[in-house]
Amino acid sequence: MKIAAQPPWLTLCNCSLCRRLGALWLHCHPAEVEFTAGADATKAYLQGDRTLEMHHCTTCGCTTHWSPVGNGDRMAVNARLIDPEAIAGLRVRHLDGAETFAYLD
Repeated sequence: MKIAAQPPWLTLCNCSLCRRLGALWLHCHPAEVEFTAGADATKAYLQGDRTLEMHHCTTCGCTTHWSPVGNGDRMAVNARLIDPEAIAGLRVRHLDGAETFAYLD
C-alpha cells in the first residue's frame, strides 16, 4: 500500500474496536492510496454500526485499513504498519471515539 500525501497528524481513537486493535490511524482520501497487493490480500469485517469495513491481512491477520461502506471520501490506514521513520515527527491526536467523537486536544 502506498500513500500519496502525508497527513498533518495521526489519530489514536479510544473506541472499543480501535482500542482492541491497537491501531494508529492515518486518515486520507481513498484516491491517495494505492493498493499494491491483490484484491484478495485483505478480508473485510463489517464494523458494528455497519458504516465501516475493517480490513485485515489474509496472511498475518493485521488490521491494514478501514474504508466506508459504499462510496465515501475518507478512509484510514493503520500507521502501525508503516515504517516508523516515515511517520516520525507527525503529531498524534487523541479522538474520543467512545463517547463524544471529538478530539481531546
